[in-house]
Amino acid sequence: MLKQIENFTLNLQGRNLSEHTLRAYGEDLEAFAAYMSLRSLLSVKDFNLKNIRAYLAYENLKELSRPTMLRKISSLRSFARFLANRGLIKINPFTLFAAPKREKKLPSFLTEQEAGNLMQAEPSHRFHFRNTAILELLYSSGLRRSEAVGLNAGDVNFQEGYVKVLGKGNKERLVPVTDIALEALSNYLATRPQVKAQDPLFISSKGVRLSGEGLAQMIKKSAVKSHVARKITPHSLRHSFATHLLNNGCDLKSLQEMLGHKSLSATQVYTHVSLERLKKVYNCAHPESEVKK
Repeated sequence: MLKQIENFTLNLQGRNLSEHTLRAYGEDLEAFAAYMSLRSLLSVKDFNLKNIRAYLAYENLKELSRPTMLRKISSLRSFARFLANRGLIKINPFTLFAAPKREKKLPSFLTEQEAGNLMQAEPSHRFHFRNTAILELLYSSGLRRSEAVGLNAGDVNFQEGYVKVLGKGNKERLVPVTDIALEALSNYLATRPQVKAQDPLFISSKGVRLSGEGLAQMIKKSAVKSHVARKITPHSLRHSFATHLLNNGCDLKSLQEMLGHKSLSATQVYTHVSLERLKKVYNCAHPESEVKK
């Protein structure tokens, strides 16, 4: 089984997954392998529903959070699919496994004022142009962290005003970018001599492609400088992008395409946080509204 876990991990590395996802899957399966090894259950044949349930019950004793437990189940489910597709197990145990449902949480997002403050938070220092370009790009396009750090310089079309993004499942899409973000990107690239199309768009202090973790840390520091009194992540900017577009009249289908969502249902979560737009429509439409009088 240890060999197949290794093969599965190598297979994941070729699927354009984020660093965070790859690390989480690896850690989850390492923990599962350690549990199985202690019980001398080292054969692929031991990967069955009985042992999976025993392992999850063991993990549950640690009082892990619900999202963590659901992620562990997801990691094992993906490994089961890997084994089944290669004929290494006759029955996928997860066809008989009823996983608990994920809690639906409304995405957190910045107000338009907070987003504006964040864009102005970067002081003049050696990474000023790079950090400003990152912040403006994420807010103007809603890119995922992995998508942003995966961009090459040639993926930015300054003439047409969009970036070419390689998203989940190696699906390519074109995402519009604001003039402000394009100007920030242009200013940043001007600080780097002889940039080629295939070069990373964002680089670290060591001159190599900026990592997802490095980008997240930069945004965290910028949030502190902008005096936003809560945790801000790259995904916070993605949520802010989506919410602000809906608040200002963007339709769900267009937003779905820009976010790179496979289904419209994934995009519809943002309708729950777009009450500002709904209130405006209501106040302008209802005959007894004070706005109408």
